[in-house]
Amino acid sequence: MTQKLTYMINTESKDHSRRTQKDYSLAFRLQIVDEVEKGLLTYKQSQKKYGIQGRSTVLVWLRKHGTLDWTSKIPMKKKAPPKTYISQLEAKIKRLESEKEILNRAIDIADDMFNTEIRKKYLPLSEEASRQQGEEKPSDKLQRP
Repeated sequence: MTQKLTYMINTESKDHSRRTQKDYSLAFRLQIVDEVEKGLLTYKQSQKKYGIQGRSTVLVWLRKHGTLDWTSKIPMKKKAPPKTYISQLEAKIKRLESEKEILNRAIDIADDMFNTEIRKKYLPLSEEASRQQGEEKPSDKLQRP
């Protein structure tokens, strides 16, 4: 607590001297690390509470004095640069367009071989059928075989 009091006195004066990590005692550092690791405070809350100026000071203490494992077992994935990502997307578009062309050819061949119309447009036909059913009266439906 004396650390905080000293800091407050320093900031109130016109001097505004900045503190360095060397100004904090080991006991003070360990106390903050303990509070953060127990979940009593976040590292940002501890910075505010104790007046620690550096953004990463508490994080450095956590890595140095803490018991949590800060080393990652899995390496981080590197994001591809935008140009690479765009070129990958363009290649995918070309591949999909060629697949679409192959499928359309297969449909045309099947239509010719089996004399069918696989590409019928059902939407206009279904709309017309529903319109016709809507015009019929319920009694007309019962009389039909």
